[in-house]
Amino acid sequence: MSYRALSLEGRVAVVVGGTTGIGRALALGLAEAGADVVASARGAANLEIVAAEIEARGRRTLRVPSDVTDRASLEALRDRVVAGLGQVDILVNCAGRTQRRPTLDVTEAEWNGILDTNLTGTLRGCQIFGPAMLERGYGRIINIASIGSFVALFEVAAYAASKAAVAALTRQLAIEWGARGVCVNAIAPGVFRTALNRELLDGTARGQEFLARAPMRRFGRIEELAGAAVFLASESASFVNGEVLVVDGGFLASGVNQ
Repeated sequence: MSYRALSLEGRVAVVVGGTTGIGRALALGLAEAGADVVASARGAANLEIVAAEIEARGRRTLRVPSDVTDRASLEALRDRVVAGLGQVDILVNCAGRTQRRPTLDVTEAEWNGILDTNLTGTLRGCQIFGPAMLERGYGRIINIASIGSFVALFEVAAYAASKAAVAALTRQLAIEWGARGVCVNAIAPGVFRTALNRELLDGTARGQEFLARAPMRRFGRIEELAGAAVFLASESASFVNGEVLVVDGGFLASGVNQ
């Protein structure tokens, strides 16, 4: 095996929730590694922007919206990609949401909404794209877990529960599908600065606590997640299955940092 095994030339990837934040970074990273990439989400404006960025890297793409909470929309996405690009080799389930609220105040509707997106949405993606991979005997599925899959994060019980379950679902599918050629893994990002959390990270005590726990003394840059996705999607990871790859700059290893 050579380092050419990291190349994704000839592969087709779908990134659900792939037009903003971490999803966009992963979609562009897969494109730079050689894959044709369809980054799908609900918003039409961001869909067009990321598609243009993928095409600027010399890769094929499609502009197909989807809603991870709507099974029919994911089925339509699958069908459009297969019709337009031939097959789906790589699936990244990246759609997610969170809400900070004391656990006693979380309503059942809020709880169910977060789990429906983060956990059941991931299951939908795997159920809809997985069968064709299993039939062909080849596939790479990458789910998005969290450091919250492993440790508690104050007042985000629904999010943490959903991400712990994503890690468990990843392992479950890995043992069911690995012998049939489909490797199922996850990436667990640490604390990454995005447009949505920049104010929290830079201007609150919570942000300062996150930074104090970071051995590298900084937050992650979302493009630093792309290498993990490229690796897990590539032939270099042909014997990696059921792994939750933590990309957190050492956050989970942190004890006393000074």
